Amino acid sequence: MFLQRLFQARSRRSVSWLVLTSQVVSLLFSPFYLPVIAFAALLVFSYLNMLPLLTKVLLLVLVYCFTIALPHFFIFLYRKFNGWTRHQLGRRERRYVPYAVSIASYASLFYILASIHVPRFALAIIAGALSIQVVCALVNSRLKVSTHAAASGGVVGSLMAFALIFSFDPTGWLCLTVLLSGMVCTARFVLRQHTLRELGWGVAIGVVCGFCCVIFI
Repeated sequence: MFLQRLFQARSRRSVSWLVLTSQVVSLLFSPFYLPVIAFAALLVFSYLNMLPLLTKVLLLVLVYCFTIALPHFFIFLYRKFNGWTRHQLGRRERRYVPYAVSIASYASLFYILASIHVPRFALAIIAGALSIQVVCALVNSRLKVSTHAAASGGVVGSLMAFALIFSFDPTGWLCLTVLLSGMVCTARFVLRQHTLRELGWGVAIGVVCGFCCVIFI
């Protein structure tokens, strides 16, 4: 009897740690953060690192404002106005307004960056994120696609496209991004936010959109 209780207590602790870890992973790898991370990587690893420090900081602040700060602010107001929790907002029929807010913010950012003549491969990052939002919004009428999974898939697809453009071996980075994508999808599944079907479609949409936008823009 004592061993049974001990085993149950350990099982409950393991489950709580698993849920907590999944929540942290979901927060750290939010689809809103990935464009900023990708843009920062370009400023470090491409010839854009020759830009003045102040210019790089201003670009990152601009990307942060339109991909994180503004969407989060308006989605927060929308959620509070309706009295919904984060989990309640995740219902498929309630995701159209957040999608519209994100699409408007990303489209505005794309226009601003294009108007100041940011290199095309840097614009492709925002275009990829924007296209993922648009496709997920369209698919949302029939399927609640995971935007976390789509964003992580977009990183994988973009990396493969950049490897073709800049002719470098992406094996190491590709293994890392695929591992992170799997970790994000597992976290969303553990939290019961999405089914395996929704996660699979999300990754597929992300890979295709990320790859195509980098290649064709």
